[in-house]
Amino acid sequence: MPVYRLHYFPESGNSYKLALMLTLCGQKFEPVWTDFGGGVTRTPEWRRTVNPMGEIPVLEAGGVRLTQTAPILLKLAEQYGRFGGDTKEEQFEILRWLFWDNHKLTSYMATYRFQRAFTPSPNPHVLDFMRKRIDDFLEILDNHLSARSFVASDRPTVADLSMVGYLFFPKHESGYDFAATHPSIHAWLGRIAGLPGWRGPYDLLPGQHMRCYV
Repeated sequence: MPVYRLHYFPESGNSYKLALMLTLCGQKFEPVWTDFGGGVTRTPEWRRTVNPMGEIPVLEAGGVRLTQTAPILLKLAEQYGRFGGDTKEEQFEILRWLFWDNHKLTSYMATYRFQRAFTPSPNPHVLDFMRKRIDDFLEILDNHLSARSFVASDRPTVADLSMVGYLFFPKHESGYDFAATHPSIHAWLGRIAGLPGWRGPYDLLPGQHMRCYV
């Protein structure tokens, strides 16, 4: 069995995706808190020794460092035979939604939430621009889930685990109350939270938090 070490910081939804995937697959990991707010991931030393791409999370598996969340999720799905696609059609759908999530939902939600909650003086015009984009993406997702239980299959897959990455954090951080605004997303989050072993992001990702301004 590989020994996992997860380099993360608690506010990272991408870190949560990997922590949740490992947990749901019955795997333990050593949490390695990273001072993202202090700028450690931008230092030459950290990029030389941990991740040349300068990003969190990093998953060490048996001494090998893995980076980029989506391919790690796919690798774990194949390794443990869980949350992957059973057919070529499902595999395509999973990839389709993983790419969409990375480019659209996670990309904008992560940046918007960080600016809104964890910076002292965010630019209101920037927040307004990103909020409108996120509203569009959430409407697309809510409509998609209105007629189905999960994103890419009739059961949860890594597409779901990726797309919930930034949606389980406290609503005061993002400013979104899905129960009030996006009923299909709210119901879907409830189904994910009902999976055996599920835990929320701040339960799975301990350690010092960045200052929240909202």
